[in-house]
Amino acid sequence: MADDPTDGTGHRARLRARLFAGGPEALLDHELVEYLLALALPRRDTKPLAKRLIHAFGGYGGLMTADAEAIMRVGDVSEGAAAAIKIAQASALRLLKSAVRDRPVLGSWQALLDYLHADMAHQPIERVRILYLNGKNMLIRDELLSEGSVDEAAVHVREVIRHALDYHATAFIIVHNHPSGDPSPSSQDIALTRQIVDAAKPLGIAVHDHVIIGARGHSSLRAMGLM
Repeated sequence: MADDPTDGTGHRARLRARLFAGGPEALLDHELVEYLLALALPRRDTKPLAKRLIHAFGGYGGLMTADAEAIMRVGDVSEGAAAAIKIAQASALRLLKSAVRDRPVLGSWQALLDYLHADMAHQPIERVRILYLNGKNMLIRDELLSEGSVDEAAVHVREVIRHALDYHATAFIIVHNHPSGDPSPSSQDIALTRQIVDAAKPLGIAVHDHVIIGARGHSSLRAMGLM
């Protein structure tokens, strides 16, 4: 797991100076990962490792959302190195989620999309989440409903509605990702959405949207006139 020790003090100091002076955009993707890894591997030249990991996981986003065990296996690195990457992801998600917490979701829609994209766009399996809202359209529950294979996840309409009643939600938003990267809704996505809307309506529960997240963007079934 260990390369020959290298003195990268000067190089890392230059990266740090660029970061402080220019902010996140001042560093390339591999430089951000390189610096993160250097925190756990201070005597190793982490630049080649950073480039290799980004390539192996299909890009910066894929690496950030990769499973820790996969990072350790592919990079042949310790738990500490994988943790450096995962703590960076956790910090970013915490920051993005704070922008939608304790405020009406419909009034902070772009912030919600930014959070969902960071969390779900590069996931290798399909996941379905329901964002349950109160009467002021504030988030009261962000629930992972199901995890599926690379192309499907089981969703039971009665379960979605039952949880809405359990949480005293007056509305909710359906969210899921397409691991293919293409956020275009399938015929199954559209049919399921309409089933859920039909089940929720008699109970006075609104379904604000069904948002599909992909690496190449997102789709809103509400905006597309499909619900």
